[in-house]
Amino acid sequence: MSSLEMNKIGAAVLTAGVIAMTAGFIAEQLFHKAPLAEHAFMVEGVGETQTASVAETPSLDPVTPLLAAADLAAGEKAFKKCSACHTVDKGGKDKVGPNLWGVVMAAHASREFGYSDVMSDMSGETWSYEALNEFLASPKKYAPGTKMSFGGLKKVQDRANIIAYLRNQSDNPAPLPE
Repeated sequence: MSSLEMNKIGAAVLTAGVIAMTAGFIAEQLFHKAPLAEHAFMVEGVGETQTASVAETPSLDPVTPLLAAADLAAGEKAFKKCSACHTVDKGGKDKVGPNLWGVVMAAHASREFGYSDVMSDMSGETWSYEALNEFLASPKKYAPGTKMSFGGLKKVQDRANIIAYLRNQSDNPAPLPE
């Protein structure tokens, strides 16, 4: 193929690109999109308002009855999902998320870490078994605006196993509820 033919092909591709861009610009100017009054398709967990009453929110299965019989090995295995962002070693370094050594029954945002504003505002609250259950079920519902992008664990037994595992990652494990 000669260089003249290559130039023709290149000019044709560039011309087609300029025509497509110009057509798109003209179409945007001619047709104005009005925003929808409501979403045509709702994605669960996106765009929900936080004004829902407690009665509208489905309750979670309680985790405390499952803790005594929770499987620590299964909790350690399930924690591997968390280990992409968290460490659980005593004195371990922070990753994207804070180190979770001794987190059970500790205060929210009690470590030196760059927490999201919503988590910092919860600093007076405690990571009780049920608080961890709610958070692990859906971090975005528990703390709207959290930086944590984890979608949550649907099965209460998985949450119980992880909480039992985290409970043992402490110098003084919190007592199990009666």
